[in-house]
Amino acid sequence: MRTTVTIEHDIVKELLKETKAKSKASAVKEAIREYIRRAKLKKIKSMKGKLEFDMTADEIRHHER
Repeated sequence: MRTTVTIEHDIVKELLKETKAKSKASAVKEAIREYIRRAKLKKIKSMKGKLEFDMTADEIRHHER
């Protein structure tokens, strides 16, 4: 999907430097993917201690095989 956004030059310049991407589009895609990944991890971390499991870590490992 094509989308037009206005991003400050210094932010784009820093993003290109940090991602080492060859294009602005690639850098923005990488940044968005990383943001989404971190948001999902944050949600998972917020569930710590809120879920109950009947199996131990070893039982889970053996069950997956």
